[in-house]
Amino acid sequence: MIRKIGFAIICLLTTGMYAQDGSVSPYSYFGLGELRSGSTVENQMMGGIGMYADSIHVNLKNPAAYSQLGIQGRDDFGITTYTAGLSYKQTSLKSYTESQTTAVTNLEYLSIGLSIKKGLGVGFGILPYSSVGYNFESLIGTEGSREINQYSGDGGVNKVYMSIGYEFAKNLSLGVTANYNFGRIETLKVQSTEGVLLGSKDERVSRINGVDLNYALNYTPAIDDQHTLFTSLRINTQANLTARNTQRIGSFIGSPSAERFVEEVDLASQGREDTGVTIPTTTTMGLGYGKNMQWFIGVEYSFQKLTDFTNDFLEIDNIVYKDASTFALGGFYTPERNSFGSYFKRVTYRAGLRLEKTGMYVNEKDINNFGITFGLGLPLGNNLSNLNLGFEVGKRGTTSADLIEESYFKVNLGLSLNDQWFRKRKIN
Repeated sequence: MIRKIGFAIICLLTTGMYAQDGSVSPYSYFGLGELRSGSTVENQMMGGIGMYADSIHVNLKNPAAYSQLGIQGRDDFGITTYTAGLSYKQTSLKSYTESQTTAVTNLEYLSIGLSIKKGLGVGFGILPYSSVGYNFESLIGTEGSREINQYSGDGGVNKVYMSIGYEFAKNLSLGVTANYNFGRIETLKVQSTEGVLLGSKDERVSRINGVDLNYALNYTPAIDDQHTLFTSLRINTQANLTARNTQRIGSFIGSPSAERFVEEVDLASQGREDTGVTIPTTTTMGLGYGKNMQWFIGVEYSFQKLTDFTNDFLEIDNIVYKDASTFALGGFYTPERNSFGSYFKRVTYRAGLRLEKTGMYVNEKDINNFGITFGLGLPLGNNLSNLNLGFEVGKRGTTSADLIEESYFKVNLGLSLNDQWFRKRKIN
């Protein structure tokens, strides 16, 4: 039955994946767009930390965690874990003079994890890496004769991945994820002057693809019969992607759709038809402690030398990239996992917080992001499957220096469905 439910959900979500708006943030104008969480709802609710691994949940951030999938203590029992997530994000955008509220619904991930045998697991799936979705304008000069620059963009980068995790020594697991990145980013700049019908436009399209690898090493020694220390080191290697670019420039009369003279730019002669996009290495270290299957608390620190980011085709003048970093704290508590008398004692309660220095330095201002997360893991059926409901409130950016402050509220819904896929036949 769970297989049928999981298959129906995957088909439904895949249908909607290509219709999503992705982002409504003006900060998706920079880099490759607004970076998505890249983790399951369970991890997002704990501030986004990715060191924790158990036998019934997929961990998209930590490939070494696949080594723990399956029923603990049984070599002949295979488990398939289907997981999918959706999000609804409402954002209030505020400048120094005005404000507005907008919202977007997105697919967060589709994934399947398989326990091959005790200590060995694999997984594969698809998830968005970044989303582009902005529409804003800047005014220069005095009223009546101002120059109007309008900027809009959409698209983003997705990734298809395959992971393997193996416990090669007691309490020591190694994992690797191979990501294939692909996507399309479209941008449009329209320039006009008040009182003048003639204007100009610049359309650019980048088709992006390439591969990167994510390595993870987990060490989880038992402190005593019930408590475990969790340590993790993850390295997402530098992604050297390729962008195939096209550009159209021209003029219009009255409306950008009323094109007058528009021509393709010969990017090949300029050496810009095929350009590189470099996403620097991200290193994450984590430390946590918990009581087996009852509670856990952990901290993680990530850093990235974003000064090495390059995208030669998209020309943006008012940004400088600095080194980026993220501090995250989170955990969970399950009162009594196998309680027969109370359903709420079997519910898992999660919470966390995240402080992110995005590395974007716009108009001489650092763009930081702070979020608080919390939610519930609701058991379904035999307790191996669960429905995860999460919430996040946060703030990014600032209203100074003609910038935008975003206050957001995000609702996450995730399903983790587990089913037996193999059992050795036994003859009595």
